[in-house]
Amino acid sequence: MALLQLTSIAHAQQDAPALGETVVTANRTPQPLSDLVGDVSVVDRQTIERSGAVGVADVLARLPGIEITRNGGVGNTTSLYIRGAETRFTAVYIDGVRVDSQSTGGAGWESIPLSQIDRIEVLRGPAAAVYGSDAVGGVIQLFTKRGEEGVAPYAGIGFGSHGLRKAEAGVSGKSGAFDYSLGVAHEESRGFNVLPMDKRTPSKDGFTSPDRDGYRSNAGNLRLGYQLTPNQRLEATLLYSDMEAGYDPPVSFRTRPPIQFKNDISSNTLRTAGLSWSAKWNDIYSTRVQVTDSQSVYKTQPSFYRTETNLRGYLFQNEFRFGPHLVTATLERREDALENAPTTSSGLFSSKRSQDAVSLGYGFVQGAHSLQLHVRHDNDSEFGGKATGSAAYGYAITPRLRATVSAGTAFRAPTLYQRFSEYGVASLKPESSRNVELGLQYTDGGTHAGIVVYQNRVNNLIVFDGSATNCRSGFGCYASTARARYQGVTLSGGHRIGDVTLRASLDFQDPRDLDTDHLLARRARRHGTLGADWRIAGWTLGAELQSSSKRFDDAANTRTLSGYTVLNLVASTQITRDIGLVARVDNVGDKDYTLARGYATGGRNAYIGLKWTPQ
Repeated sequence: MALLQLTSIAHAQQDAPALGETVVTANRTPQPLSDLVGDVSVVDRQTIERSGAVGVADVLARLPGIEITRNGGVGNTTSLYIRGAETRFTAVYIDGVRVDSQSTGGAGWESIPLSQIDRIEVLRGPAAAVYGSDAVGGVIQLFTKRGEEGVAPYAGIGFGSHGLRKAEAGVSGKSGAFDYSLGVAHEESRGFNVLPMDKRTPSKDGFTSPDRDGYRSNAGNLRLGYQLTPNQRLEATLLYSDMEAGYDPPVSFRTRPPIQFKNDISSNTLRTAGLSWSAKWNDIYSTRVQVTDSQSVYKTQPSFYRTETNLRGYLFQNEFRFGPHLVTATLERREDALENAPTTSSGLFSSKRSQDAVSLGYGFVQGAHSLQLHVRHDNDSEFGGKATGSAAYGYAITPRLRATVSAGTAFRAPTLYQRFSEYGVASLKPESSRNVELGLQYTDGGTHAGIVVYQNRVNNLIVFDGSATNCRSGFGCYASTARARYQGVTLSGGHRIGDVTLRASLDFQDPRDLDTDHLLARRARRHGTLGADWRIAGWTLGAELQSSSKRFDDAANTRTLSGYTVLNLVASTQITRDIGLVARVDNVGDKDYTLARGYATGGRNAYIGLKWTPQ
């Protein structure tokens, strides 16, 4: 959505680069943004609320280097690509709790409740030397609200197109050594027919399904903290989300002559829990111990399918600070479990594995120089050991101009489903990558501009091979024989003129299968945003153009998805001191476009919301 604040070495804030801001995602430890070399963006709660967005992926899609696809409306299968890399190549955390699927691989973005998210940090580029498996394309951390001094209740309602209704309430605060935050939300929509059966493409796919594909979502979170001593803190987090959405079969299931399909229902349930203890023993040494657990359940009815992933994590992190030097030493264990039931009559597939890791990090910041080094070794209970490393250096050429260079390796372990299901191959190798990138950032008051050039090569890319004959399934099986290259240039900038703030980002990329020389499916070679905000008479008015070039819907590059440009408008103000209003119209021109073949988007839609936050 519009009005996204960007704070990064390569993508600064829309108003001014807040280089004193602290982020944790780049190196898994709190550090000032000015000390980092990574390509990081930050989105705060005020920006999320003013955006009027209904999903986390919709917010992220307005950031540089990120694209999304969705099979229809909110609640349907959603994929996210950082710099063109597969959705499973992004490591995702909620309050430090890893979220992933051991079936499809990657987080289920449609199940993460935006209503409960207070802050988002995005790291573009490999980070396996810090986070282990999955962080091939980047890392995204989502944080719920932490209580601050006093008592701060809130309540909000919102209404929009397609019968959208939203309601939320919560309270946060702090008293003495104890802080807390509690939030709940409900959202529902009648939706729209996700099959393009209307005036745009009447019944081309050979069957009819004129139903609306709506959704209903319930979510809540609880975050508790207790300051045991001035230098020791205990914290617990809980998050729950249940998303139920109507969907229709993919193109491959559609038949001729036309038949009537009843609306199927998919359900995504996400639960996360975390318990952490941190201690600062002196000015030099501090530690953090964390235990986390997440459960992701996806199921469909009446066409039955069910898959459940459970992840348990243990972290013991040590930090040593000596003047400009920072040394980290970390022990980590991850336990994955998968249960998968394709039909009510088939046998239940169940499998488990674990990964144990040790990592070391070194950071140095002094004067114009910034240096970051990381090494890590992961030992998987199934395929054995994997070592990764990264090195990054930044140099301030002038007080306003800074150059960065970095290189790193990363990997993604095959999912349990890819290895042990009826389509699995137990001998699959981990997907591995090598990345190099260069960056240049200019900042001068309300003006900023940046460029990042990158290339990420992936070997042993896992694909589904329908022609394979040595499979337990007659339909084919997974294979780790492909190679891919993700390379491109990201440009970003902004300029403030009085009460008007301008901003833009543009990505030129070439995500390509090196074996076939075809572009990877559903990724554009060019995409970007252009926006402006104007503060006038107590209002903030915003406009944004979001554009993408054509893409291919299939690996063979035979089915084209047309490019598009849409205009979004937003306005926000404080009606009273305690009540704020946000109004938004997306796709003002009612542009006809699709993100996945055979699935429609919602066309022009509007939203208006009110939120009470007593001052």
